[in-house]
Amino acid sequence: MSLLSCASLTKTYASGGRELTVLSNITFAVEAGAFVAILGPSGSGKSTLLGLLAGLDRPTQGTVHLDGVALDALSEDQRARVRGEKVGFVFQSFHLVPTLTALENVQVPLELRGQPARARAQELLERVGLGARGHHYPAQLSGGEQQRVALARAFSHGPRIVFADEPTGNLDAATGATVIDLMAEMNRALGTTLVLVTHDPELAARARRIVRLADGALVADTGDGSR
Repeated sequence: MSLLSCASLTKTYASGGRELTVLSNITFAVEAGAFVAILGPSGSGKSTLLGLLAGLDRPTQGTVHLDGVALDALSEDQRARVRGEKVGFVFQSFHLVPTLTALENVQVPLELRGQPARARAQELLERVGLGARGHHYPAQLSGGEQQRVALARAFSHGPRIVFADEPTGNLDAATGATVIDLMAEMNRALGTTLVLVTHDPELAARARRIVRLADGALVADTGDGSR
């Protein structure tokens, strides 16, 4: 059974008195443990698709199932609970809490669930090469280090799936490659499904499957995403 699937997914918006179609009839599925890249140029609909797959928004038509749950049938609060339990996020902007240390930022998702946090957070910081930097605040870290903290935070609560939206967009090429290497390693080691959204074909090539979008339509799907 697929961990994530969408069928006939369509998203439209009212714009200037007419209907603008951002996504049209998208159908595909992702198996548990896969590493999949959603590739497309700016304006192709890939970030909108990520938002629908993660339950951040509702489709105009079509369905999304995440770990057996029909997201489009849920209320906003119910979708938020599913995301809290099953989903991790890594964004282009790091979204760290500036008044918390690196260790405390990674602890947040665990503490919100009432789970033991410090040892797990320290373990993940060590996994991303920042074991000695846990007491530093975001302003004391480089961009690459901040993104590695964000990556550790995304995996901290053991999500079923992590969505990464242009995670290297604010990083130089070498630092971005290091972040993608870490994401791929954590995908393999932890078995967490990884969906990467990017406009960069070189980054997409690091995934084991590429879903290509153009003008809101799925135009190619290569590889199977499995380990």
